[in-house]
Amino acid sequence: MLYFVATPIGNLKDISFRAVETLKNSDVILCEDTRTSKTLLSHYEIDKKLISFHKFNYAEMTPKVVEMLKEGKTISLISDAGTPCISDPGTELIKSLRENNLQYSIIPGASAFLNAFCLSGFSAPFTFVGFLPENKKERKQALINLSDTPYTMIFYSAPHDLKQYLELLHNAFGDRNACTVRELTKLHEEVEFFNLHDGYPKEPKGEYVLLVEGRKKDVCELNNLSVLEHYEYYVNLGTPQNEAIKKVASDMGVAKNVIYNQIVAIKKK
Repeated sequence: MLYFVATPIGNLKDISFRAVETLKNSDVILCEDTRTSKTLLSHYEIDKKLISFHKFNYAEMTPKVVEMLKEGKTISLISDAGTPCISDPGTELIKSLRENNLQYSIIPGASAFLNAFCLSGFSAPFTFVGFLPENKKERKQALINLSDTPYTMIFYSAPHDLKQYLELLHNAFGDRNACTVRELTKLHEEVEFFNLHDGYPKEPKGEYVLLVEGRKKDVCELNNLSVLEHYEYYVNLGTPQNEAIKKVASDMGVAKNVIYNQIVAIKKK
């Protein structure tokens, strides 16, 4: 049996009795970073075999984990902080467990993005994005896809990426209300509110959860615009022209070529 065990995101006391019990009863504990995990495990007097399992070695390690489970071992997987399978390779491991008909479960607990969402006071529903793609083309497409969502968006950001993230989001979405949360559950927990135009008012320090309000214009409001104004709304958000035409067509419930022909005709005048 493999258990995905949630661990504290800051305060070491934020762990369940069941989580501690599960870790103590495990034969092996898979860790994102064994050095980081030792602090928590030592605090609760848990002395088990630790094996690194992270985004750089999961492809190599997954077959070994599967083999240990087939041998009858009890394994727990923990991330550096919070709930596993969120922005880490735990999801890839689950695919292999399912393919091999191996049992797994989760021991629930703290999650950074959920706690940050509660502290922000922003409205549900929300879309959890996590880290933006590192590839520039994939990142641009991700922002295009998110540009017209009416839902609160939740991102993860390293301190050295925060200012660039905010610039990208401002270029893609225009001005929106935003909030950052850092040092969750720790002594210096901080919640900062600002807008994308002004940017984060301090020097970035620490890992961030970044929340951005969704688009407030609804389709009905957009459809009150002329076809050209509707099209230009998306183009001004940074959407490529062809993609903007698709969005207008989707909003209006007509074929893409109808919108294309109308815009071409208007621009010829």
